[in-house]
Amino acid sequence: MSVKVKNILTIWLTIILLSAAVCGRTADLEGDLVFALGGEISILNPILSADSASSSVEGPIFNGLTKINEKLEIVPDLAERWTVSKDGKVFTFFLRRGVKWHDGASFTARDVKFTFDSILDPKVNSVRRSDYIIEGRPIRFKVIDAYTVQAVLPRPFAPFLASSGMSILPAHLLKGKDLNTSSFNQKPVGTGPFKFKEWKASDHATLVRNEKYHLGAPLLSSIIYRMIPDENSRLIALESGQIDESDVPPREVGRIKRLKRVKVYEYEALTYTYLGFNLANPIFSDKRVRQALAYATDKQQLINLIFLGAGAAAYSPSSPVSWAYESSVEKYPLNRKIAEILLDGAGWKKGPDGIRKKGSKPLEFTILVNQGNKEREKAAVILQWQYKKIGVKVNIRVMEWSAMLRILNANKDPKDFDAVIIGWSLGIDPDQYSIWHSSQYPSGLNFVKYKNPKIDRLLEKGRTTMDRESRKKIYSQLQKIIAEDQPYLFLWYPKAVVAVSERVGGLSKPGPAGLFLNIEKVFVTK
Repeated sequence: MSVKVKNILTIWLTIILLSAAVCGRTADLEGDLVFALGGEISILNPILSADSASSSVEGPIFNGLTKINEKLEIVPDLAERWTVSKDGKVFTFFLRRGVKWHDGASFTARDVKFTFDSILDPKVNSVRRSDYIIEGRPIRFKVIDAYTVQAVLPRPFAPFLASSGMSILPAHLLKGKDLNTSSFNQKPVGTGPFKFKEWKASDHATLVRNEKYHLGAPLLSSIIYRMIPDENSRLIALESGQIDESDVPPREVGRIKRLKRVKVYEYEALTYTYLGFNLANPIFSDKRVRQALAYATDKQQLINLIFLGAGAAAYSPSSPVSWAYESSVEKYPLNRKIAEILLDGAGWKKGPDGIRKKGSKPLEFTILVNQGNKEREKAAVILQWQYKKIGVKVNIRVMEWSAMLRILNANKDPKDFDAVIIGWSLGIDPDQYSIWHSSQYPSGLNFVKYKNPKIDRLLEKGRTTMDRESRKKIYSQLQKIIAEDQPYLFLWYPKAVVAVSERVGGLSKPGPAGLFLNIEKVFVTK
């Protein structure tokens, strides 16, 4: 560690100790921070994982070339700085020197090239590949010297700088290995502020302080992630001091705010929750059925019953937090009469039992919901009741998180599900190529098999248009078409309501970037 970094860390620790003394407490520099995960970890390789539980644990282990700050601005991380050619097609990244992998090896430009080349390798099961392919042509990564790497783009590409925040992998450990099956995926090695210690399936994962972190040793001794799928159990664990942070369901906000040992933070998030239809299922391949269900959905009732009226209805594949959000989309207001007309026109007629049929086939489908997410479980029950009113029979299957993901992410056509209630956390760039482009099925994130040539063209144009106002118009049109098509039935925008133990300090400003954005600055007190 350099003298400069040591001095900065000493000053920081002094400030913490003085602040803690004022509060009558002592900073615990050997303390543990304990999080709860709502689902099981699937894999700990950031170019392979696609679930929030895995990403949460990977975050403190790895670094990208860039990262975001509290204002959602792109700032340097492993790259100290970068330049862009006049034609916008060559990005030159100048890397930090002295960065070490957790095993002591030096981080260099070859690790950067290896990571992105691996993502682009068709043999690697990465859902990130589309982020680095422009109109069918891959971005090429070139090592200029040990601490300089270039990205050569086929043409200007608006989301690239945001995508450069992808976690970098160690070439010296993975080169020549099968990344899909490597033991690295269970025992990762990164350059981040925390090192992997252990992962015990269905129980916990533990990270420990990286004493040689290039920005100075973190203030926490370790981070422990406990698997607690049930939200009620998470709250009990928070109240009893077993964990330090938990999301708070609306019905509990008032009570949790009255607790003396926690503080509640509320802020907007770049997320939305939806009912996704498997368009490979003949029932949902007819747009009229999807539109009918949209007209039969009382979103305000969902919000009143689940969020006690505190949520907001969602109508498009974007968030009001995003600069590209378009509010004037088709909203399908509650109208069961129109829903019935659409279903009649689609050939689904009501039988004597009130259930619609086409020939002998009933209009019946099953909604998958991940176990422990009470809001989604309640939503499924409410939708089941709402759709029964128009003659649609709904079944509900509550599944363990990783088991549900295996169904959605299976590389097969058709996939083995009818519909699912799930959500997306969006990036700071509005590009959603990996979610909506028809090429991203069945191995990408377009697991509902949505295919619309107009949307494909808009997605391609949106990511190669550099002017923000022009991009906004493109994504406005895209949102309107998708809202009209209803491949997802957009349900709500969840507001982030997070309770954190009073012993935790060094949090980031509440906002879409999250409270633990700079995890190396977070500390706990005794």
